[in-house]
Amino acid sequence: MSTTTRPDLLQAALTLFAEKGFYGASIAEISRELGLTKQALLHHFGTKEKLYGEVLKLINDQMLDRIEALQTQQSAPEHHLEETLMALYEPGAEASTGARVVVRELLDNVSRAEQARSWYLKPFLKKLIDMARQVPGHGTRTDGELLAVVYQLLGAINYFSLSQPTLQQIFGKKTLTETKAAFPNELRKLIRGALA
Repeated sequence: MSTTTRPDLLQAALTLFAEKGFYGASIAEISRELGLTKQALLHHFGTKEKLYGEVLKLINDQMLDRIEALQTQQSAPEHHLEETLMALYEPGAEASTGARVVVRELLDNVSRAEQARSWYLKPFLKKLIDMARQVPGHGTRTDGELLAVVYQLLGAINYFSLSQPTLQQIFGKKTLTETKAAFPNELRKLIRGALA
């Protein structure tokens, strides 16, 4: 698979990690999916942990890129943070794949957390905390308080994005379609309430 680029490898690995999590996706399965031998995959990335770290870094960079793209617009800090969070809610398979990896990392990382040397999602979370601090009335709040605010909002965004297939099975396609139409407006209310 000599024409496969590093971004192609990372995107394919991202999909597998989203489906199976870090522990569920084996090196053999990842290399097979990518059309590589295990040795070739290990040559590119060294270990499964390093490949996974690269995938998390890719997700972090993509989210920071979205924030940077929105920063070119002049707006009040609360509006900028609201639009950033709204941009993170992107209905679609690609966005939910990245969200699924992030949620799996936060939930499945318990046994690896103490040995972790790099926290690839920290720059993204730190950026959101810094943006929240710029909102009038939030300048003196601690990082912990602001993380609680942005984390709850990210949770609402990711939870809804990831649970849509299940919601459709529970309530049917019509109700899910109505819910998806209402969600952005309800999310805006939630964000505004959290920042008030």
